[in-house]
Amino acid sequence: MSWVDLAIVLGSLLAVGVGTHLVQHVVPHGLRAQHNEVAGFVYAAVGVMYAMLVGFAVLTVWGGVDQARQTTFKEADALAGVYWVARELPAPAGPAIERGALQYAHTVLEQEWPLMAGHRSSPAATDQVYAIRQAVLNFDPVGERQRVLYEHAVTHVEDLASERRSRLNEVQDEVPPLLWIVLIAGGVLTVGFTFLFGLPNTTAHMLMVLTLTALVAISLVVIKEMDYPFTGVTKVDPTAFDVFLQRLPPPR
Repeated sequence: MSWVDLAIVLGSLLAVGVGTHLVQHVVPHGLRAQHNEVAGFVYAAVGVMYAMLVGFAVLTVWGGVDQARQTTFKEADALAGVYWVARELPAPAGPAIERGALQYAHTVLEQEWPLMAGHRSSPAATDQVYAIRQAVLNFDPVGERQRVLYEHAVTHVEDLASERRSRLNEVQDEVPPLLWIVLIAGGVLTVGFTFLFGLPNTTAHMLMVLTLTALVAISLVVIKEMDYPFTGVTKVDPTAFDVFLQRLPPPR
């Protein structure tokens, strides 16, 4: 949890604590207790609806993170396919494609991955994909074996470009602003509703309200941390490209 997340949680607890204290002094608990039964019925419905909304948001952002992780492995698999097919192609095309695949993996790891945290991509990596594709398409196969290898190489390089596009699209994935408005407004309403209840023990009332506030605030912070697949505590790491580089023989 970052300092911003901690500030959000502590700030929410402070604001709600002050608000609860003021309500308890301005409106006597006996006056509020008269409406506990009706307020409890309405509050149960509000709580269930908000819990469903938060659950939907969490599942949505977690699905985005998981999809982004799968995309990176598909991209690395396609890159590995390009590399291994290139090793079977004759010089100079084969070695050139091998070197291009390795350069692309290093560029993604060392340049593009840090940029994705800021929702950007590397123009150099894009150019390298184009160069790999052009090198494959320029290869003129001779004989049946080379034609089969060429077809596999074309398939792998197109898969590589496709999965790269998917990954870059997922860099921009986020919770829609409208949903954020509903989540925050729903949290304020859910917590604010507890001010209507009256308990003789003000300390117990305060603890219950603050516990609910902490739960709501932490839930929103979790959604915030998973909002973008390549940032936050659940960010997707470049594990797939690390594995690709570690398990390959050196280029020719």
